[in-house]
Amino acid sequence: MAEPIVVGVDGSTPSLQAAGWAAREAELRGAPLHIVYVTLRWPYYVPLVPQPARWASEAEAAARAVIDRATVHARAGRPRLTVSAEIVDGGAEEALVAAARGAQLLVVGSRGRGGFAKLLLGSVSRYLTARAPCPVAVVRQPGAGDRGEIAVGVTGHPDQEPVLDFAFHEAALRHARLRAVHAWTHPVATAPGDMQPLVYEVDGIQAEEARLLAESIAGRRENFPDVTLTERVVREHPAKALIDASMETDLVVIGAQTGMSAWLGLGATAHAVLHHACAPVIVVRHFP
Repeated sequence: MAEPIVVGVDGSTPSLQAAGWAAREAELRGAPLHIVYVTLRWPYYVPLVPQPARWASEAEAAARAVIDRATVHARAGRPRLTVSAEIVDGGAEEALVAAARGAQLLVVGSRGRGGFAKLLLGSVSRYLTARAPCPVAVVRQPGAGDRGEIAVGVTGHPDQEPVLDFAFHEAALRHARLRAVHAWTHPVATAPGDMQPLVYEVDGIQAEEARLLAESIAGRRENFPDVTLTERVVREHPAKALIDASMETDLVVIGAQTGMSAWLGLGATAHAVLHHACAPVIVVRHFP
């Protein structure tokens, strides 16, 4: 059996949207869907504040209600989808990281019940995109419809291979067009210590960046001949370019480095895209 798609739910509207989106993804991949609800035990372990007699049973009933609702949401229109569910004790971040071991994708909503209206990306989502052992999909909103196109951010760096492989595979699964977006704001240094020119010819740099993008994706055209590919090179901040692309596509795929960056948090580009994208975003971590 294929590795599962794991989705974390908490009963909030964003998490139910994430469950529905994850179910579609599982169906596309021929994979089972595993729903996880994380609940905390009575937090006061002192004699003066004993656990109420009905706390455990009421918490269990509430958790079951959340799981049942998410399961119904996920199964809607997908009678053949294999769905399992579990209730896990502990903190949401650590529990979902553990649940994602052996999964091919972890899916969460952008904010849970504790999110503030102006805080577009919740703390759990931030933690998972930096530390989960598999790619993480953050469903800030399910999207405006089936446009038949996804976007991937291309840096041109050789360490981004897993990101591009994931994006091409996703486009093939969806029978969707793939938009490869490469953004630049100034000439890229080709070696450590290179001086950036004070004056440069924009058209020449644009052509060089287009060549870099073409080289980055060249080998995958043969591996994914059925994927219609569009190359976009724009003189723009990468975050702005990808946020703009999210307004016209069903999904945005971006990369995030592992190692020290996982402890410091996501980079500025990934963080901005996760905050402001108008479509679901999948973060694929890779080694620098």
